[in-house]
Amino acid sequence: MEKTSTPTHCPYCALQCGMNITPLPQGGVEVTERADFPVNRGALCGKGRTAAEVLSPAVRLTTPLVREGGRLVEADWTEALDRIAGRLAATRERYGPDALGVFGGGGLTNEKAYALGKFARVALGTSQIDYNGRFCMSSAAAAGTKAFGLDRGLPFPLEDIPRTGCVILVGSNLAETMPPSLRFFTELRENGGTLIVVDPRRTRTAQQADLHLAPRPGTDLALALGLLHLVVAEGRTDEEYIRERTTGWEEARAAAMAHWPEYVERITGVPVPRLREAVRMFCEPEAAMVLTARGPEQQSKGTDTVGAWINLCLATGRAGRPLSGYGCLTGQGNGQGGREHGQKADQLPGYRKLDDPAARRHVAGVWGVDPDSLPGPGRSAYELLDALGSDVRALLLMGSNPVVSAPRAAHVEERLRSLDFLAVADVVLSETAELADVVLPVTQWAEETGTTTSLEGRVLLRRRAVAPPPGVHSDLYVLHELAGRLGVEKGFPTDPEEVFGELRRASAGGPADYSGITYRRLTEENGVFWPCPEEPAGTSGAEGADAASSAVSEAPAASDASASVRHPGTPRLFLDRFATPDGRARFVAVAHRAAAEEPDAEYPLLLTTGRVVSQYQSGAQTRRVAELNAAAPGPFVELHPRLAARLGAAEGDPLAVVSRRGRAVAPARITDTIRPDTVFMPFHWPGEGRANTLTNPALDPTSRMPEFKSCAVRVEVVPRS
Repeated sequence: MEKTSTPTHCPYCALQCGMNITPLPQGGVEVTERADFPVNRGALCGKGRTAAEVLSPAVRLTTPLVREGGRLVEADWTEALDRIAGRLAATRERYGPDALGVFGGGGLTNEKAYALGKFARVALGTSQIDYNGRFCMSSAAAAGTKAFGLDRGLPFPLEDIPRTGCVILVGSNLAETMPPSLRFFTELRENGGTLIVVDPRRTRTAQQADLHLAPRPGTDLALALGLLHLVVAEGRTDEEYIRERTTGWEEARAAAMAHWPEYVERITGVPVPRLREAVRMFCEPEAAMVLTARGPEQQSKGTDTVGAWINLCLATGRAGRPLSGYGCLTGQGNGQGGREHGQKADQLPGYRKLDDPAARRHVAGVWGVDPDSLPGPGRSAYELLDALGSDVRALLLMGSNPVVSAPRAAHVEERLRSLDFLAVADVVLSETAELADVVLPVTQWAEETGTTTSLEGRVLLRRRAVAPPPGVHSDLYVLHELAGRLGVEKGFPTDPEEVFGELRRASAGGPADYSGITYRRLTEENGVFWPCPEEPAGTSGAEGADAASSAVSEAPAASDASASVRHPGTPRLFLDRFATPDGRARFVAVAHRAAAEEPDAEYPLLLTTGRVVSQYQSGAQTRRVAELNAAAPGPFVELHPRLAARLGAAEGDPLAVVSRRGRAVAPARITDTIRPDTVFMPFHWPGEGRANTLTNPALDPTSRMPEFKSCAVRVEVVPRS
């Protein structure tokens, strides 16, 4: 029997690597390389190769569960859905609609994220909705919007990276978080370009760099300002570009000049000669880029920190030009699309603002409701979790595991336990699902069709390749059934292409305009970059582009008869103008300030957190794959030999890391690749080694991003029993 393969995309990170899924005659499926997708060209990391193992009924949920007598027991779908709808309705009746909370995830498809936001605002009438993407890219999104008028993770495709002259990679260990992407940086160096990595650890990525800068955690803002100071002092600014394409330079320049090199060295620990070398490497080529990830973003000053790196690009004329610019390496599989279409507390579909009357009118018109009926902006993710059990009495959660992933996780777990009612829809019985009153088993990547948007802003089509186990339904089915039980009979279809058609209309004319994208185009063109407005008949793609998309586009036109009226999509933003009212980028004057929590006598060290190559996010899925667990079996505490000697710790000794929020215990991993004043823990595991027990929920005032990347701790050797 001939095997039939389905081309699709990986369920994990924002690279959304192409892969083929083939059902096997003996059962199960095979994942194979797909060379035609330009991001990975057939390469897959271990997580992608083993992704099909989570499809097995042996490791995933296959039947609804309800809590009886303190235990989760099996139930049928009617009972489970009736119980959820009944409790949500009763809570709303007693306490009002804002007593209902909804928490989503950056792994949900665009269709599911869109439907979840609509469900919260139309079926429940609540403002209390946010998602775990707030923990990932929100600071970069806020800074990009301030500077450019538009946030899209990368304003250019990854294929541009090897052709630029220099990349400064800030706070990203992509050799472990996005392994297939490392080849773009390898090719950069092979082509004569240079790579600068900013990270307090000499990671596998930093080992590939031409220059590694290792600042103290929480000081990336000072570092960026110090580099800009040197750019000015050495006469390396692009005055013509600043004059013609930007505003706000004088204020930003004055702020940067207060950060002289020796002062920055004292703050960051990065020697002045290395600062000067970084400026030389960045400024000498004709083109250069700055790419940030969670390191500078997951801080209580993350928006200002990213803004300072953007200022460096603007001052040197490195934004809105070919092979140059600022970009954010989005983390979650649909972290980009997930924040564009309505599951974020302050946004409506198409990246419209919820407090914009015109946006409310447009989306309400698509939804067939009164604009005044839509609630206003609600709490951000951590603030929503912190309000559970008090202001928010019942929660519907889809595709997230905050018991492991949220900051101050023990407190968040306590808040979840204090709810009157918790319903969770997920693929596996995560640590959060274990606390629920009702758990619904839902389909996953290979069992459903839907779109995601990669870190490049490329909208992609994941295709259903296999049937789900009997008794497993999609999240769209869940929302359809709950909405009907809550009295909203129409508006929540279960067909993903129908939902996407509505999303297209809702996004039309917005910053993230998907109206010109169809499932057919995604199949024919291997993805389409947004913005991609729908073209009136008889116009060309270039004539139909709006201010946000007036950039050179090299997306291929489709081959059918309608190709002449198709907008081609926008691989490269800002080449003609920025998406601001006057078309100019905005400098934002920022100054260094300390982290929310600095070391002291009681907590003399800094903790930073991150990922390892063989696990993903909260580990809810990857910890169920034997090969990945063998490679990364559990948490650890990484520390410098000098610190280990001071503590009397040997390799493998159990160490207790203690912060003002709690205590985590894990084995010592001693290495000289980390600063002596810093310890590192990966955050993939629950239990006593849960890193996020320790992390600080101090929030950025603009993005509401928690400060995962820096908190004060002490480390103690735990006596072996």
